[in-house]
Amino acid sequence: MSDYFDVVIVGAGISGIGAAHHLAAHRPGSSFAVLESQSDFGGTWRTHTYPGTRSDSDLHTFGFGFKPWTGKPIAKAEEILSYLGEVIEDGNLGGHFRYHHRITTASWSGGDRQWTLKGNMTSTGEEFEYTTGFLWMCQGYYRHTAGFQPSWPGMDDFEGRIIHPQSWPDDVVYRGTEMVVVGSGATAATLVPAVANDVAHVTMLQRTPTYFRAKSNVDDLAEMLRELEVPSEWVHEIVRRKLILENAKFSELCFADPDVAREQLLDGVREHLAPEHHYLIDEAFTPPYLPWRERVAVVPDGDLFRAINSGKASVVTDEIDHFSSSGVKLRSGRHLNADIVVTATGFNLSVLGDINFEIDGSPLAFHDTITYHGMMFTGVPNMLWVFGYFRASWTLRADLIAEFAVRLLDHMNRIGANKVVPELRDSDSGMRLRPWIDPENFNPGYLRRGLHLLPCQGDRDPWLHRQDYSQERKVLADLDLDDGTLKFS
Repeated sequence: MSDYFDVVIVGAGISGIGAAHHLAAHRPGSSFAVLESQSDFGGTWRTHTYPGTRSDSDLHTFGFGFKPWTGKPIAKAEEILSYLGEVIEDGNLGGHFRYHHRITTASWSGGDRQWTLKGNMTSTGEEFEYTTGFLWMCQGYYRHTAGFQPSWPGMDDFEGRIIHPQSWPDDVVYRGTEMVVVGSGATAATLVPAVANDVAHVTMLQRTPTYFRAKSNVDDLAEMLRELEVPSEWVHEIVRRKLILENAKFSELCFADPDVAREQLLDGVREHLAPEHHYLIDEAFTPPYLPWRERVAVVPDGDLFRAINSGKASVVTDEIDHFSSSGVKLRSGRHLNADIVVTATGFNLSVLGDINFEIDGSPLAFHDTITYHGMMFTGVPNMLWVFGYFRASWTLRADLIAEFAVRLLDHMNRIGANKVVPELRDSDSGMRLRPWIDPENFNPGYLRRGLHLLPCQGDRDPWLHRQDYSQERKVLADLDLDDGTLKFS
């Protein structure tokens, strides 16, 4: 006999914890469970244990709107886990979380108007089964079990260790070693300064430079308001609004005048690099693409550049030709000695948590669906999927979707419906379909590799995936649930 819940939330990361809070706070009569494959809550902040793991977004916007953040803007993993734990404790949510639950199949039955979830306990291998009237997918966008690991000739010949940061071993001793970190995104920019004081030397080996925003890890407005003894809720909301506005204006500048945006970013690098290293600005810190076509990585207090200034870290722009027994040989002919090579080469996209979905016995071809505001999908009943922002904090969108979910479930109760599914209108026939995200607009590696797996969007509301918080916070709040695009029964 299956346990039944009104709502099942998949994933106990920041999206799932936010979803649980909203259900408990605004729909106290609903039964719900949060299913998580890991041993505890935290998602990304539990998966990643490499040195220095930290946020790449400020915590005033990456944190929840309902829970003030009182620390530094860029936080370490342990600080974020502590914050998430407080949310669970404050809301008395712990009893809803069920860990070690890896879902393998999710099957919708139109006759029963419910989902059946089957899987195995990661701790014991025991099978489980749950049924639910509504499925809230909060599992994130990447595969937690393994990162993206390219293959190079000669890897088996290397006598040192090759480590992907997503699977950082507990027994790594890197003090006094020569380390090469392959990659130049947020992970590499975090790892390099975190290990620089302990290793003999660390080299960030990049194929293509990344844009960095070097910022102080102190928010002057937040500190002033705290000094004035302004209540923490007010500080959080005021600073949150300020940062949302600043980030939105910078994103707009990147598209309206990319040359100016580029110079602003490079000026930040120039400010933190010692003059003798300014030659690196053109060589190692000026990408060939326009700002924000891939993620701009934050460097709090310029720590990456301080590591370079110290002489303990360096940056090389080149490609790996092959591994040798003692390091990596580059296409240029140069050889980098290494005891440890860290492949900070990115994620593998995970679509719907790698769960096998069926609708009334037929496999779900997710890539053939059309999205309803980037959170629901044609032909897929009673399901929401949280996919956050590329250029703003993930949680901003998770909060908006949670607010919508509560309103949607309330509406279904009010009209006596137990099924909702987006359907195209007659006027949408022949609508031009576009990818989940325009590759010319945003094109990181994990999306290039997996874009074909994702749903389409249309060219009009409500079939748009906007990726714009300033628009969506108004659009989603004002959605007319009875406009005919959501079919209730």
